[in-house]
Amino acid sequence: MLRGTNLYELTMTAVSLAVAAVPEGLPAIVTVALALGVLRMSRRHALVRRLPAVETLGSTTIICTDKTGTLTAGEMTVRGLYVAGQSFEVTGDGYGPDGEVRLAGKKPEAEYTAPLLELATVLLGCNNSHLVEEDGDWHTVGDPTEGALLSAGAKAGGNRKQIEAELPKHHAIPFDSDRKRNTVIRKMPDGRLRALINGAPDMLLELCTEISTGTGVRPMTDEDRRSIETLNTAMAQQALRVLGSAYRDLDNASPAELAADAVERNLVFVGLTGMYDPPRQEAKNAVAKCRAACVRVVMITGDHPHTAAAIAREIGLATGDESVIAGMEMENISDDELQQRALKTVVYARVTALHKLRIIRALKTDKEAVVAMTGDGVNDAPAIKGADIGIAMGQSGTEVTKQAADMIITDDNFATIVAAVEEGRGIYDNIRKTLQYLLAGNTGELLLMTICVAIGLPSPLLPIHLLWINLVTDGLPALCLATDPIDPDVMQRHPRPRTESMTDRSFLRSMLLTGVLTAGVAFAVYLLVLKTEPLETARTYAFTVLVFAELLRSFGARSETKQVWRISLFTNLNLVIVVAVSFGLQVWSQHNAILGRILKTSSMPLTDCLLLMALATIPLLVLEGVKMVRRARR
Repeated sequence: MLRGTNLYELTMTAVSLAVAAVPEGLPAIVTVALALGVLRMSRRHALVRRLPAVETLGSTTIICTDKTGTLTAGEMTVRGLYVAGQSFEVTGDGYGPDGEVRLAGKKPEAEYTAPLLELATVLLGCNNSHLVEEDGDWHTVGDPTEGALLSAGAKAGGNRKQIEAELPKHHAIPFDSDRKRNTVIRKMPDGRLRALINGAPDMLLELCTEISTGTGVRPMTDEDRRSIETLNTAMAQQALRVLGSAYRDLDNASPAELAADAVERNLVFVGLTGMYDPPRQEAKNAVAKCRAACVRVVMITGDHPHTAAAIAREIGLATGDESVIAGMEMENISDDELQQRALKTVVYARVTALHKLRIIRALKTDKEAVVAMTGDGVNDAPAIKGADIGIAMGQSGTEVTKQAADMIITDDNFATIVAAVEEGRGIYDNIRKTLQYLLAGNTGELLLMTICVAIGLPSPLLPIHLLWINLVTDGLPALCLATDPIDPDVMQRHPRPRTESMTDRSFLRSMLLTGVLTAGVAFAVYLLVLKTEPLETARTYAFTVLVFAELLRSFGARSETKQVWRISLFTNLNLVIVVAVSFGLQVWSQHNAILGRILKTSSMPLTDCLLLMALATIPLLVLEGVKMVRRARR
């Protein structure tokens, strides 16, 4: 206005500056990046229920995971039985009938037939699963643990159909994580009721007052308890999941009177069953990947501490120095002490749902920690809700748990959780570099417009030019950057701090440097052409060199650390195609009258186009040189 510029030209300049400042395609591109990332996750068996969880996944520092079926295969096979004071070996793999019960490598003598049958009756009678055969392969319908008990019970001489016929089910008290046992009450042939119970041996022993031996039932002594506890520990140290079996005869009562507290006491101890659940091979690799990515993995399980520790060592989760905390121990320590011990503890065993919530709260006292928590039962919902990322199991998880979760793992596999963290990091990187690319381009446009207006030169770009750059030559490459493949080294880095801003100092420095370089090249071309050619021609040259610089810079924007020649073009063919088409459209706009009128550009010789293309490589080459210097310093 001080220079006497007319109001129309002044308004057009102001509009041009506003257009240059706003990255119009950014909201759509970020949404597309998140949506396509979620689609990629779903292909890797991870269903994200809330889009913001994708960003949180990328900064995960601690993953709390269950053991059975997540770190292990979830395919139980009974390896040993203990009954009537003797330990028996069980042969055969999986849920099929192949295999037998052996004592010292031989078939047991007749004196052990009755005790084994008694244990088999508890294993088969206290069971809600079924075994089915399909194409020669046996698998369980229901809980894998109960499937393994069915197979072992049959090998020990039991007959499921006979039990169902002769001992009809009267009532059932389902398993829960606090009691850690399952009870089925059946009606005996003489009319009495008998409660058959399977559960955690250490907790079951506390309820037993008698023990079944080869010669009958007698009171349980302290020596009996110590012997069973010693054997339970020995089996657990062999990575076996140990289950205790017991029974109790009851008077006739209605189901309403058969509550857990009334039934599960004064029990007769029958025996132990040791099951092996092999670790998943992919879980071992995933744990190693987590170590490389500086992500802590914490096992939280209801199994015996020795079983949990043995599996943790097998998969490389524990090296022997880390501590193991049992649920009973947690009852006796304060929250402050738990917070201190949580820094080094990698295994929590014999835990309840309440313990899980305490563990999550203890881990989250570290303000930089981002905690992911897995769960499947109804009681796990509070802990899942309390974590930064709640993860539900798709196969074994309840509907309540899935509704509380941010993400659902459809294959119940720990490796899928790690893959989701990897995807989360990759999506965050893609959004960051897309934002960097768009804002750096806008900075260059804004600087070019501002400099020319400030020194009194005519506006070098019209609003239509800026819209073309922002929506076509910036927007489409940015969309390709948002879908760039994940950097193979993404899991070799530390998790980003949860308080770190996406637009940190490094981001802003790169953005300003890029803006100065692109604006500098375009300004130099505009100034030189304006001295000898009309204003429209000068604008055409400035517009073209700016477009070329932006398109070429998209290849360098794929990584903040790797030079453009170290990234294969074939890993993002969409970007190559988009850049090639955009180059073609830009050149065509100088040779097509209709497009030229729309964009208000003049004709340009092809030799000048090649010269401008060469000049447009300057920002890219300088930025790649900066990457080399930074890499050398590191």
